[in-house]
Amino acid sequence: MLRRLATAVVAHRRAVLVGAVLVLLAAFAYGGKVTSKLNNGGFADPSAPSTRANTLLDHQFHTGTPNLVLVVTAAHGSVDTPDVAAAGRALTAQVAGTRGIDTAASYWSLADAPPLRSTDGHKALVLAHLTGTDDQVNTRIHQIEPALLGAHGPVTVAVTGQAAVGRQIGDTIRADLARAESIAVPITLVVLIFVFGSVVAAALPLAVAGLAVGGTFAVLTALTHFTKVSIFSLNLTTALALGLAIDYSLFIVYRYREELRAGKSPDAAVIHTVQTAGRAILFSSATVAISLAALLVFPMYFLRSFAYAGVAVVLVAAFGAVVVLPALLAVLGPRVDALDVRRAILHRFGREPHQPEVGEGFWHRLATTVMRRPVPIAAAIVAVLLILGAPFLGVRFGEPDARVLPASASTRAASDVLTADFTSGEANALSVVAAHGGGDAAVTAYAESLSGVPEVARVDALTGSFAQGTQVAPASPVSRARFSNPSGTWLSVVPVSSLQPQSPAGEHLVREVRAVAAPWPVLVTGSSAQLVDSKAAIFSRVPWALGIIALVTFVTLFLMFGSLLVPAKAVVLNLLSLTATFGAMVWVFQKGHGAGLLHFTATGTLDTTTPILMFCIAFGLSMDYEVFLLSRIKEEHDRGANTQSSVAVGLERTGRLVTAAAALLAIVFIAFATSHVTFIKLFGLGLTLAVLMDATLIRGTLVPAFMRLAGNANWWAPGPLRRFYDRFGISEEPVEHDGGEMAVLEHRQPASSGAR
Repeated sequence: MLRRLATAVVAHRRAVLVGAVLVLLAAFAYGGKVTSKLNNGGFADPSAPSTRANTLLDHQFHTGTPNLVLVVTAAHGSVDTPDVAAAGRALTAQVAGTRGIDTAASYWSLADAPPLRSTDGHKALVLAHLTGTDDQVNTRIHQIEPALLGAHGPVTVAVTGQAAVGRQIGDTIRADLARAESIAVPITLVVLIFVFGSVVAAALPLAVAGLAVGGTFAVLTALTHFTKVSIFSLNLTTALALGLAIDYSLFIVYRYREELRAGKSPDAAVIHTVQTAGRAILFSSATVAISLAALLVFPMYFLRSFAYAGVAVVLVAAFGAVVVLPALLAVLGPRVDALDVRRAILHRFGREPHQPEVGEGFWHRLATTVMRRPVPIAAAIVAVLLILGAPFLGVRFGEPDARVLPASASTRAASDVLTADFTSGEANALSVVAAHGGGDAAVTAYAESLSGVPEVARVDALTGSFAQGTQVAPASPVSRARFSNPSGTWLSVVPVSSLQPQSPAGEHLVREVRAVAAPWPVLVTGSSAQLVDSKAAIFSRVPWALGIIALVTFVTLFLMFGSLLVPAKAVVLNLLSLTATFGAMVWVFQKGHGAGLLHFTATGTLDTTTPILMFCIAFGLSMDYEVFLLSRIKEEHDRGANTQSSVAVGLERTGRLVTAAAALLAIVFIAFATSHVTFIKLFGLGLTLAVLMDATLIRGTLVPAFMRLAGNANWWAPGPLRRFYDRFGISEEPVEHDGGEMAVLEHRQPASSGAR
């Protein structure tokens, strides 16, 4: 199949390139404005109790958990000073009358409610709820925040709350990623020139990356007509497009040059390259796509969007590498080495480029050294990986809050004031919603029970306010109107100010509140409840995602290599590598050992979705390198080499390439670590560590050690599976001569050699 494809591409090289340019232009014309069609948010499970409670609050009670908090500070006196109080009431009325805000209350509008007043008396709160979808809330907070910030007569206003924090996190991430790309891309281009040698060859990955980005933008634009797609998926699109384009182009160009040095004509070299390196790329792209597709099992469209973008970019990059890039090479011929910078630099110092013979070089020596002592070396490396992974046993997951921003961020500073200066966590209140329920006696009894839960500062309900199991304030007309409608009621459970909602203590409070017997069916929401429900939705599906990745990867590798041991080894070693990576991330980000160096605030948790996303990306990229290495080892084995020789030569032929590809990809990912948002730092640093560890430690030591110990069993399969592989396995014998097809090509394109 690949032989026929390569022959057709070479024969119609110019038509392929013209078609690729037209497709690329059409893709950018259709998908160029994809940003305006993508959505913010997507972090909640649509079927979770907290999500359904939010819907009830919005539709039935026309309110919601406060997501906008104003911290109002008196310029002089206290918040009870007459002119300050008048300014506070005017500000409350201004907020309440703002389009998109359905409810607003403050210290001054709720009859001088003590919990909304700071302990020193100089600050008070205005609480509001912005209505609408995530995108509508994000748009509205952008519109109204400038009018609220700053001085308002005798008071100054700072803004925080879930809506404002989410907006600032999104704005910070977008600015950080734009800066990261401006740092990574120029560095990558310079490194590309030295890795590929010539300027011409270094430009080839950019062509593949451009095709991958344009094609993915078009796919995402089409998907927006059927489902929601997160705007953050674009970040993965650009990073993976560049990374995979580098990976695939490096292997294609290197193999093409190798075939030219072996004496093949350019056309025959292209065909042989597609049959060998191209086959590895197709299987590699399949494993990466499968790993990312596993994100589709999760209900949050934030995670699902990374599957859409990731699968699209992988498949388009593979198409570009196996079809478009060979057409470019067929046109360029030997000119792929034009403008050779490395050769010019070596000539400057009186040296000539050296192409090591088989059996020379660092990677060959490393493989033979490892295979002479496979047991102690493998044991030592595994021990190191397990030690690195040990902290992961104590992992705790949470969701982002204001603390993921730097202390200088405005919403972070205002959030810190809430924690330090107020006795109850008004902004972090839980809402307990009964669509059908009521009755003063039932509400009072239930509110008393809820207020007796540890870490609850107060419960507000239609019959009054309650604390420590007793009523502390009577009902008012405002509270009766706020907490009821003709068919149902809801209660506000306010935690103590020291309780962080995105923490184990916040999760425990949710479970305690949900465990209190209610006189009617109720649903609980709030940021802590959303964390509990998000974790439940994710972790209930993690086994499915892992099972899909492991099973389909195993089957794919079996179809490629006809072995049971090789796929099993690949999955186990990749999991071992990722465990070490996640252990290091827990040690740095959860426990805070790198907080000073990396400038972040340790919260004692890791963001729930980031490790899931990292796992799928890193696992796919690990299998990417595994397929390239094993393909070359299998090729040598099929030529008659024994296990030790085939492993050593395979590692020698791919070790430098895999390491170079990993280093280039690490440049892209490490730029993410410059972000001012903690979980983006985690994403960038974690993937950098995973890629580099896998490309060097795993491929350079554990793979040779385990393959040496397994010997001929590496390629073993039981009889029935062997017969299945012989019939359905995907293998293709490479062409070792220029006859036949080359004659056809020369007959069809007699002038092609001159064009080269």
